[in-house]
Amino acid sequence: MFGIVRPCRHSLPEPLRAAWLAHLCGLCLALRDGHGQLARTATNYDGLVISVLVEAQSAPSRRQAGPCPLRGMRGAQVSDGEGARLAATVSLALASAKVRDHVLDRDGVFARRPVASTARAVARRWDRQSGRAGDRIGFDTTVLLEAADRQGELERTATAGSPLLALTEPTETATAAATAHTAVLAGRPDNAAALREVGRLFGRLAHLLDAAEDQAEDDANGAWNPLTATGTSRTEAERLCRDATHGIRLALAEVEFTDRALAHRLLVHETRRAVDRVFVRTDHEAHETHQPHAPERPPAPRDPLTGCAMWALLACSCQLLCCEHQDPWSRERREGFCQRNDCSDGCDCLGNCDCSCCDGCDGCDCCDGCGCDC
Repeated sequence: MFGIVRPCRHSLPEPLRAAWLAHLCGLCLALRDGHGQLARTATNYDGLVISVLVEAQSAPSRRQAGPCPLRGMRGAQVSDGEGARLAATVSLALASAKVRDHVLDRDGVFARRPVASTARAVARRWDRQSGRAGDRIGFDTTVLLEAADRQGELERTATAGSPLLALTEPTETATAAATAHTAVLAGRPDNAAALREVGRLFGRLAHLLDAAEDQAEDDANGAWNPLTATGTSRTEAERLCRDATHGIRLALAEVEFTDRALAHRLLVHETRRAVDRVFVRTDHEAHETHQPHAPERPPAPRDPLTGCAMWALLACSCQLLCCEHQDPWSRERREGFCQRNDCSDGCDCLGNCDCSCCDGCDGCDCCDGCGCDC
């Protein structure tokens, strides 16, 4: 799973958290039902925003899902309908582009020829599947695939001094098209322009946060990074990110919703938390990074087949979610998702529980039950 919107149980009120999980499970099951079990690996936290936006402009659509290991073998009410299908279509198309990027960059196991060959075949299949699924709901995925191709060309020609926002344009264009189509599916065509702007800025924010979060690792590995390639400072990157969150809030205020609570919480509050997480915590932690002594050696990575088997074991036993564990492939120590997204240490919620951004929320009750003494 990947994405910048990662609400935790302390920052998201319980009713909204339940709705968020319904969309997350609905996206995962839409990928499985429409494209096979492997497609569930394309589930990502940002993609479910598409499902949330469709429902926020229309009405909830739910169905009963059976037991799942990631829910402790419990059933659940999950999102259903065209919103979930659009989210699955977009997620699959973007995942195929991400796989191709990994193959092109020879990242990790993708440097192995058999893995790269298999990954390319999977990406081609996902391209075809997402295209057919998009046709059924009136969404042309060509805009997403063309954006991915254009992204590669821009990165190959970028040099120090190149405009950073020129590199975020393909991502902006892709997410703008997807969010605008939520208005079509919800029968609210007048919302399309404002939602296109929401999507454009959300795409910019996601691209910049991903670059900032990965910069230290990319630089250490000699990998390409837009901030390093263009010579953009982290201060400037943070300014652009905070401008984008402000623009998202303004554009979202122009959208006519049936129920704006969850959409507002994810796209306004949680995007602010994402910026704080990357630029406040990451920069602070960079000064405290432990450098291994000369005798220390990283553990030997597992081969791809063993790594996949270990990933399945960790996923089915819920260790990926709830426990500290070894990375299935690199063997490095990782925290579970619940640990990484638990802000209970002091419950400061990264400054978002002061309710200052709730002014003008039009009664969305977005601060109710946040778990902090607002």
